[in-house]
Amino acid sequence: MAEIRDDLLRSIELALADRWDEAHDLAQRYEGDATGQWLHAVLHKIEGDTANARYWYRRAGRLDSVDAEPREELESIRAALAE
Repeated sequence: MAEIRDDLLRSIELALADRWDEAHDLAQRYEGDATGQWLHAVLHKIEGDTANARYWYRRAGRLDSVDAEPREELESIRAALAE
């Protein structure tokens, strides 16, 4: 569990540093994890792939976040991982 959390936190850091490809490569390793799915959705939103983002939001049970600002959302994911 700690490995997943650490990798997702690293993916967030990469995304915030505008290193989308690296962030995406790391996040997509955890497609079976709800937080990983949420992060994956945000990354596709950042990419501009709205349809793919909606798919991942749906899988994560987070469709209410589709219109959220991506950087704020990344901070929310980071906070959720810290709990």
